[in-house]
Amino acid sequence: MAREQLIAMAYHWNEFDDRAALAFALSGKVAALLARSVERRGTALLAVSGGTTPAKFFAALSREQIAWNKVIVTLIDERFVPASSPRSNAGLVAANLLQNAAAAARFVPLYHEAASIEDAARADNEELKALPWPLDVAILGMGGDGHTASFFPDADTLPTLLDPASPRIVLPVHAVSAGEPRLTLSAARILEADFVAVHIEGAEKRAAFDEAMGPGPKKPIRAVLDAAPVPAEIYWAP
Repeated sequence: MAREQLIAMAYHWNEFDDRAALAFALSGKVAALLARSVERRGTALLAVSGGTTPAKFFAALSREQIAWNKVIVTLIDERFVPASSPRSNAGLVAANLLQNAAAAARFVPLYHEAASIEDAARADNEELKALPWPLDVAILGMGGDGHTASFFPDADTLPTLLDPASPRIVLPVHAVSAGEPRLTLSAARILEADFVAVHIEGAEKRAAFDEAMGPGPKKPIRAVLDAAPVPAEIYWAP
């Protein structure tokens, strides 16, 4: 099969006229999937990303009328900073998603005060074993360098982070471009999700995505999409 055909199978492209329309569509899709999971197994597990991109999506999702008291929300990745830090993904989620109807959800953070990022990752790994895996929904973002989750191109353990057979749930990340140590779900746990979406916005992110999916060295976002057992859904708006 030609390389172009393989790339086409790696994802489905969903394009919207504006970011409000994207937020409405993605929140509706995610809410329906969570409600279906609650009906099927009595609970639902959602992992979301941080950054500035998902704020509108979080606000829309927070108003969806589903059984949020049966939904568990965790993070795809987190900086090694407390929730009070402006760089905390947990803080972003608390301020934008865990509001309105979604205030009833249970939130499981990745950051815990610890002597090192390695200690924090080991503690997370044990604590998160109790969650109802696999993920029902994983919402990824993407940086201009082609990273997703905290799978940075210059991470010193990138092959371990991307290992689709890894037994780990949470792993520590050291990368100069990350700015500070990170905690991330392993690619193995993300790839097990029933639904994986990549939420990107703006012309620069689209260009970065197109570059990552083109020829040349494989960037982390491409590695994740290529390894996904079912095509991921890309949600983009200008």
